[in-house]
Amino acid sequence: MPAHQEIAKLLCGTHINYFHCKKIVEILKETEADTKNLFGRYGSQRMKDWQEIVRLYEKDNVYLAEAAQMLIRNINYEVPGFKKQIQKLEQTVTEFEKKEAEYKKSETLGRSDFNNLCKHLGIAGTKIKKELIERIVELPQIYEKVAKKVKTLNNVVEFYTAFVEFTLGNQHSGGCVPMVKYIMDKGNTTTYEWTFGEAPLSVTEPSFDFNIDNDDDEKENDTIYFGDMATNEIDFGKLDLDSKIDFGNIELDVGGEIDWGGIVVEDESTLSNEEVIDFDISLEESGIEVEAAGNDGGNATGFQALTILDNPDARNDFINQLFELEAFLKIRLYEFKSENNKSVLNMTNMQESPALQLATVDSIQNMLDNVQIIISEILDSKVQHLHNIKHSSRYVDALSASLKQKRKLIKKMESLQQTMREKQEVTRQQVASLKPILKLVIERTKELQKEIEKDISKKYKNRVVHLTGGINTL
Repeated sequence: MPAHQEIAKLLCGTHINYFHCKKIVEILKETEADTKNLFGRYGSQRMKDWQEIVRLYEKDNVYLAEAAQMLIRNINYEVPGFKKQIQKLEQTVTEFEKKEAEYKKSETLGRSDFNNLCKHLGIAGTKIKKELIERIVELPQIYEKVAKKVKTLNNVVEFYTAFVEFTLGNQHSGGCVPMVKYIMDKGNTTTYEWTFGEAPLSVTEPSFDFNIDNDDDEKENDTIYFGDMATNEIDFGKLDLDSKIDFGNIELDVGGEIDWGGIVVEDESTLSNEEVIDFDISLEESGIEVEAAGNDGGNATGFQALTILDNPDARNDFINQLFELEAFLKIRLYEFKSENNKSVLNMTNMQESPALQLATVDSIQNMLDNVQIIISEILDSKVQHLHNIKHSSRYVDALSASLKQKRKLIKKMESLQQTMREKQEVTRQQVASLKPILKLVIERTKELQKEIEKDISKKYKNRVVHLTGGINTL
């Protein structure tokens, strides 16, 4: 074919029909004009081939049947197929947008949950396990605050003790909430002092080991200790553990005797009970302190070195005694408020106990509020977390794993949102590429309609011909 822009445009389509061939022949009449002979015929083989194609098309009106078939196929299949494909892709884009919104919502909820829990625990949420362990230093201050508030329960304990004495006798009043009484008097002391009734000379708290090797991006092989222990491992230097200790030329003969110098040690059987060796040595002058018998001046170690509120067992006893006081006050408050219930507090011999005599609904309610405030503080979720973190490495692992899972979920939701955005972009590009094709097919179909209408009109003396039906809905 000759280099002609119009011919290239006509041949770019996938379906070449009779009307395209006629236009090509008209163009070739111009490009192949120099091959025309005296008789008006073209010597160009290209021109002869296209004229033969047009002639075969016009034989028995084959071109009209083919054009009608192409028109029907475009109207019934091609155009609806492209429209359906575009509609499906647009619907897919909408679904991707909905999924992105859902992932965004899940991310927002997860981030809010993660941030709230981190804020409640007082950590940043970067190196979770290490940050959780570092928050344990707050426990002594919290326990000290609780111990100070326990001192406000003096009237509650007196009221409870008086009631027990009034109902059961003096012999039962001594065992009422002993730990609450103790903390009220002496504060949050060590468990050793609570157990033996005296303060220890030295306190060696137990060490709590936490493995933070796998905590996020940490690669440090540290062991964290609390109490009087150091925060790093002991460096023994370059010890040769395989070497032996050199004791010099000391001979350790079996059966040998100890050389005491000038001291003559007689046989035990020759000494009488009255004979006592007096070395005339003053222990005070030598700097040796003699400890008293029993537990005086003992060393508090292990859980005995922990404070009462820090010791899990003692802490549980303390909480149980607070619940005991709470239950007692609730019952007393119910009895005072009940009109038909004659409480033992209303008896005439109540005058024997001033603590019971001065009790009123308001005073009992006030005492109950004080007890419940202390219970709420000691059972606060943050305090519970910190207490469990200190005394259970498995709890630390579980809590940090839970926080890491929430953080992992947030990152996953962010990744899924990005994936949905990418899929939306790809799908929109597909829609954008299909719309010009659909537009071109519709234009070619309408051109084909006009060509068919003109051709049929020529066959019927140029009468006006209109093709109706689905073509008009494109």
